[in-house]
Amino acid sequence: MEEVLSLAEMETGSRGEIVRIDGGEGTVRKLWVLGVVPGKKIEKVSSILGKGPVVIRLGQQEIALGRGVAQRILVRVER
Repeated sequence: MEEVLSLAEMETGSRGEIVRIDGGEGTVRKLWVLGVVPGKKIEKVSSILGKGPVVIRLGQQEIALGRGVAQRILVRVER
């Protein structure tokens, strides 16, 4: 059974595939420039429970995203 969670809800160290971004055009465009788009495989590197940025690994780069943005990125979590 596959599980879809927001990036903010994922456990640190989890991997998955971005399935959808629930955001306005500006947010989606900024993420697109960073390569954070549906179909991309990511790994959640770190976050502080309930506050602060969420850090993801996308290929060879690490990207820090605000928690509000991370809540809008839906990921199919690998089991």
